[in-house]
Amino acid sequence: MIINFNKNPDGLIPAIIQDATTKNILMLGYMNQEALDRTLELKKVTFFSRSKNRLWTKGEESGHFLNLVDIKEDCDKDTLLVSVNPIGTTCHKGTATCWQEFNNQSFGFLSKLEKTINERREKGNTEKSYVASLFAKGINKIAQKVGEEAIEVVIESKDKNDSLFLNESADLLFHYLILLQAKGYQLEDVVSVLESRGN
Repeated sequence: MIINFNKNPDGLIPAIIQDATTKNILMLGYMNQEALDRTLELKKVTFFSRSKNRLWTKGEESGHFLNLVDIKEDCDKDTLLVSVNPIGTTCHKGTATCWQEFNNQSFGFLSKLEKTINERREKGNTEKSYVASLFAKGINKIAQKVGEEAIEVVIESKDKNDSLFLNESADLLFHYLILLQAKGYQLEDVVSVLESRGN
């Protein structure tokens, strides 16, 4: 890794800190060559603190270390993307990120869909919401719908109509997300199980 520390007069370059699992940005710090070398040696993120005017390993006082997973340089070799496993909170104000956000894992559109399902469940408007009406009918009806959609996916997988197969797959996933919430879980709970099997 060849980094251009000389681009800035102070010899410092930005280091963007990203959670290796959630992919959320946790904080921004600055590194010089010595800080980068110390990070690689300790496997704990170390910055050059401009306020303390010295090397500073994140967590050296709080115990909230940023355990190193990977480092990548950008195309100009003057910015680092540092992938970490954080221990505890990251921000000195006690929040998970320096933007006062939760460091929850997001699955993009699927997370938005889970939120929509939950909102419609809570509103309980069974006349206007298919989701609310399913929750009102109870777990047996929801489970039955998942079973029906699963069978339809199997049937369409044996055919050559890709559009029907994908549409039935979408129906299955949608109803499965409803079933998860009916059982008190989220997609992240299933992902955690899968991740544990890979270790």
